[in-house]
Amino acid sequence: MTEKEASPVVGLLLAAGGGRRLGGRPKALLRHRGRPLVEHAVGVLRAAGCARVHVVLGARAAAVRKQAELGGCVLVENPDWADGMGSSLRAGLDSLTGTGARAALVSLVDQPGIGPEAVARVLAAYEGTTSLVSAAYDGVRGHPVLFGAAHWAGIAATATGDRGARAYLKEHEEAIRLVECGDVALPYDIDTEADLSHLE
Repeated sequence: MTEKEASPVVGLLLAAGGGRRLGGRPKALLRHRGRPLVEHAVGVLRAAGCARVHVVLGARAAAVRKQAELGGCVLVENPDWADGMGSSLRAGLDSLTGTGARAALVSLVDQPGIGPEAVARVLAAYEGTTSLVSAAYDGVRGHPVLFGAAHWAGIAATATGDRGARAYLKEHEEAIRLVECGDVALPYDIDTEADLSHLE
């Protein structure tokens, strides 16, 4: 069995943000448990069962490459990262072309309260290229999300600014399978100075 057959779902980590509300400190380089946050996030994806991981970098990409141990990952540089999450999602999905991936499990670098248990639940709901799965917290849709390959073109066409896949998901709400994760994860973001208290 080839790696492509063994790993139809690729972990896609969006880690390009410049941390505008954090004084311009890229979120990927924030320290958590002694290591850069991006390294922690990759570890979560791998622990959950994603054998292949693509990481979208942007702000201070060279420093992230130097400071974080990201061996074995496909590193995707998004030159348009300042345009918002939408451009990073497009770059990440584009990087999966020709890899044999049948779905992308998308997670965000600034949500360290979401660990392997939640990610594994979403991964387990994969049912092929038409899959559309989202973690939910007390019934409210959140991250990570899993997009079967059949949805990638539609998502890329509507991913603009900081909206990411929001418009596409709203349009296809009835097709989304929600996987409750509120009992095993906390979906907070690290956006402001006050949020840094969540980091260890």
